[in-house]
Amino acid sequence: MTEHIVREICSPMGVEIACQFTQEGEDLGYLVLDSTFEGRASGGLRMLLDVSLEEIRLLARSMTLKYAFLGLPQGGAKAGLRFDPEAPLEERRAALRRFAQAAAPLLRARVYIPHADMGTSREDIHFLLKSLGLRPNSHDVHRSDSGHYTAHSVLACALQAAAHLGFDIRGSLVAIEGFGHVGGALAGLFYEQGAKVVAISTSAGAIYAPQGLDIPFLLRLRGAYGSASILHYGAAERIALPDLLTLPVDILSPCARHHSIHLGNVDRIQARFICPGANNPITPEAERALSARGVLVIPDFVSNCGGVLGGTLAFAGCSQATIEAFIRREIGHRLLGILQEAKGQSLPLRDLAIARALETRQRLCQETQRHRTWQRLLSCALALYRRGWIPSALTSPFAPRYLKGKWA
Repeated sequence: MTEHIVREICSPMGVEIACQFTQEGEDLGYLVLDSTFEGRASGGLRMLLDVSLEEIRLLARSMTLKYAFLGLPQGGAKAGLRFDPEAPLEERRAALRRFAQAAAPLLRARVYIPHADMGTSREDIHFLLKSLGLRPNSHDVHRSDSGHYTAHSVLACALQAAAHLGFDIRGSLVAIEGFGHVGGALAGLFYEQGAKVVAISTSAGAIYAPQGLDIPFLLRLRGAYGSASILHYGAAERIALPDLLTLPVDILSPCARHHSIHLGNVDRIQARFICPGANNPITPEAERALSARGVLVIPDFVSNCGGVLGGTLAFAGCSQATIEAFIRREIGHRLLGILQEAKGQSLPLRDLAIARALETRQRLCQETQRHRTWQRLLSCALALYRRGWIPSALTSPFAPRYLKGKWA
């Protein structure tokens, strides 16, 4: 028997809905709606043995800020399934089926729209929906890996941050926590830019090579061995996972779990700036301590927004090359504006980025209220597009311009 515990918590976004699903006295998973837009919210479903309600709450808030920063009419949500992502396929599917049944009312009503996240794939999400008799949208099937586009926005922000601090990314030293979908793609992009990726980590441990790692070879090893790839790489020193964060590097990019940088290790951070691929990798107290030391920290919902942005443009039918160029150009440009404004007004970068994101969200809400007829027409057109009745050749040329218009 599955039991549901639902909490409503007042927040700056309205009322947060936090669902805790239990089965036979044990937590099955969690679902948090941090905010909704026109009654809907979207965010990833992650599968991890130790995922917690507090982690999912933080991640849901990050999704709200990410959608707001991008000017997308969507609420922020996140879900977590407490299960081993390395379990055999049939066991994983049984766990997904149980979670789907627990969250069925929100999934059937499309109040919560799930996406792949840490430990899950697009195939997992499609299985989850189909187990409830729900049909995944035809355009969603063709979406590219969001981790790839997240890596592109992290790189765009890293290039802009390096220029802001007055150094060239070519030849710079980079440490990447996590070598999964985001971290692996990011390592490849840094390598292509001429940076030296000197350290990476997986759940199996971390490796360090001051002269730089052979990233193309490591990516091939990852394809063959997964998280154990670092065990098959001989030309590097094995180090403890926490030690990766405190290496003498120019750029540190946390691409793993939340709060890996905290008051217990923040004083040992040596990077010139931190550009996260993960959500909430730094506790608020640690971020304040880094700021006081003059270490630049790019807000996570800015640097890793490429997954959401890329998925939106891919949904509209834009090509991968168009999406990559748009992310590199526009996200870098938006970060530059925030960096300049924060410096000119002597404001904390994160506080300013949050303020601008919420201003965009408020403007979007007001526009929706004023133009109800237009919004209804747009919703109808979107429904037809989801069914494949409107060709992407008509939507792809307008999607980038539409998004830029929301940022003005």
